[in-house]
This record gives sequence, C-alpha cells and structure tokens, in this order.
Amino acid sequence: MDMSEPLSTEPYKGVRDFYPSDWARLSGVFEKTRSVLRSWGYEEYQASPLEPSELYQSKGNEEIIREQTFSFEDRGGRRVTLRPEMTPTLARMVAAKRRELPLPFRWFSIGNRFRYERPQRGRLREFFQTDVDLVGLPEGEADLEVVMLASNIMTSFGATPQDFAIRINSRALLGAACRAVGLTDAEGVRAYWQLLDKKSKMSAEEFEAARAGSKDPLAAVEEATDPEVATEKAKVLALIETLKSRGVTNVSFDPEIVRGFDYYTGMVFEVNDTDPVNPRALFGGGRYDGLVSMFGGDPIPAVGFAFGDVTFLDFLETHNLEVKNEYAPQLFIGTPSPDTIPAAQTFANELRTAGARVFVNLSAKGLGDQIKEADRRGIPLFMAYGADEASGDSVRIKTLATGSENIVAKSDVASSLTK
Repeated sequence: MDMSEPLSTEPYKGVRDFYPSDWARLSGVFEKTRSVLRSWGYEEYQASPLEPSELYQSKGNEEIIREQTFSFEDRGGRRVTLRPEMTPTLARMVAAKRRELPLPFRWFSIGNRFRYERPQRGRLREFFQTDVDLVGLPEGEADLEVVMLASNIMTSFGATPQDFAIRINSRALLGAACRAVGLTDAEGVRAYWQLLDKKSKMSAEEFEAARAGSKDPLAAVEEATDPEVATEKAKVLALIETLKSRGVTNVSFDPEIVRGFDYYTGMVFEVNDTDPVNPRALFGGGRYDGLVSMFGGDPIPAVGFAFGDVTFLDFLETHNLEVKNEYAPQLFIGTPSPDTIPAAQTFANELRTAGARVFVNLSAKGLGDQIKEADRRGIPLFMAYGADEASGDSVRIKTLATGSENIVAKSDVASSLTK
C-alpha cells in the first residue's frame, strides 16, 4: 500500500457506521425491545463476540459454519470465530453453571453478530440481533409464551396483526414424516431439511429434482395417516388454536418452516412481513432441548427466538412505524456572552440532576446563530441564559418548531421537561 495515499473513509464491506442520529434510531429499537422483554420477566445477559470455533462445528448450520463465519487462528494457535449467532453461547453459559442457575429462567441478549455473506437487502456481514430464551420448561406453556412474546414485541412498535404473519411448524413432526416415508438415516434427513429450508426460493420442478426418495415427507404431513405423524401434527394445530384463543390471531400452520439450525427439536416458527417488499423472515426460533447436553450432563429443555435489526428496520420503514429517540437533548441553553457560560452550566446541572437532557452553548456565537444551531441539531426547545435570567426567578423558553415562547418559573423548568 502506498502510505502517501490517504486512507479510505468507507467502512468494511457489509458493515455500517452509526452516526449519532443513526445510532439513536437503533438504540430506540433496543430500548423499546428491552422494555417489553423486562415486562415479561426476562433478564439481559451478554458475552464476548469471540468464541472457540468448535462451539459452532458440532451443532448448527453446516453452510453457515463452512462458508459464512469469520474464523481465524489467534496468536496461541487456537481457532476462534466471531459469533454468527448467540444460542450456542447461551448453551455454553448455561452448561457452565447449570447447578447454580435456578430453572426455569428467562434471558435475552442484544448484540452484534457476524456472517460472511453477500451484502444485499435484509442481509449484511455485521448485524445486531436480539435473542430471547426461556430455559428449563418443556413444550406447552413455554412455547406459547415465546410466540406470544414475539407478537407482543411487534405490536409494541405499532404493528397491527395485518402487518405481519406468524407461521408455525414442528421439527418433531418433520422427523416423524421422514420416518413415515422411509427416510431414516441422519444425513439424509439433514439434507432434506436443508433442501426444504430453500424450497421457497426454488421452482416445484427444481425441488423435486433435488429431492431424494420416492415420496416427499410433506405428503405424509398432509395425509397424516401415520400414527406418529398424526400425533405430532395434532400438537402443532392445538398450539395454534390456543394461541388464537389468547389473542394471537395472525398465526398459521406451515409444514415448510424448518429453520436452518440443526439443534431445533420441536416447535419452530417464523414471523414475516405481509408486505412482499420484505421477503426475509423478521423473527425465527423454536425449541432446542438437546443443545446444552453437548457440553455434558442431562439435556435441559429450552425454547426461544431471535430477530435482527436489518430486516426489522426495513419492516418499520415499510409500515411507517417510527421509533422515538428518548435520549436526544431536550433543551438548548444559549449564552449571550462567554462570561455567562458558568451560570448557564450551573443551572443546566440543576436540570440534569432532575433528569433533564440539556445542551449548553460553549461557543462565542451570537444568540441568533445559537438558535439556528439548536434547530439544526434537532433540539426542540431553546432558552437564553444571561445575567437577567441568572438573577431572576423565570426564564423564557422558545419552542423552535412553532416559534412560540413561554415564560416559565426557574423552579418549574425541570418538571416541564421531564413530565
């Protein structure tokens, strides 16, 4: 590289820079999500994005592991991977303290994930994902809760049931259907599931040409004449009817939902935008009762889901659902001259102590230019704080959007901003 050439200002391909307004929008999504999850009793956890590569090699999606991970050898000769997903990390953490953790527990995590994919709409190489898990309860009420919770997150952003659809299937049902048509070897079953996961992107002819075996397991699901298939299908349909009875009306059975990861063992589901402009799944998840046991010990039942910020932001934009930034400055305090800055900062600190978010001018600009700066920064209120305001009992607050001004007692400013 020619060191005389200036470095590029472009970020690495497939990742994003977040300037304050961009990060404020994403942070607003995170905070609303946190609020909903905490209201359901879920606790936030976190872990490093670096994991030993073998964590993803024994359980997961073979294509992701082989082709889509950022993996490298560290200086100690260890193979390391930037996490492409969070569930194996959760399983590792649970296995490490399984005797100490009170079951069941409800955890969630929000953080960045990395996959070496071709950047396109809905997919980047770095994305932020929310993972939600209920660990320690068998299928039944736990499965119902996570689907209802996923629906609640969607509606908390203003989405209506007509804006999104929840599609449910069962890995146990698909497994029974494979056995019913004579597909019993593990590799053959895995290959069929991987093919089924791609079916929506293929023509019927391409799917049939790629499928091995005389009879499609989907036909066994539809007929449900095999006793095991009938039992598993009835369980999925009963789950769906219960969800409808509890207010989740936009839910349906879809035998082609399989999810890409090998660790799913029971119910699987996806949440999709009903607007075809966003074809990728918004949410995905299901039951994974065997993942913790790969670290030794007995299996611990678990169910959960995850959603990424890229597709979710596309959804919010498509449906005109804006996320309010609750952390931007509320008030710009202008200073008529530099010698009034100390008194302005003292008053600003009183407001900050009361919970207000205040920006104080520290430049030598005139008040007119300071008002323009406040407007450019998107700060809604402006107040000049000079000698008269410092010695008086009231201040004049200007609402920049309308130009209107109100005289407010200094003792009432904080409450007017934080109410």
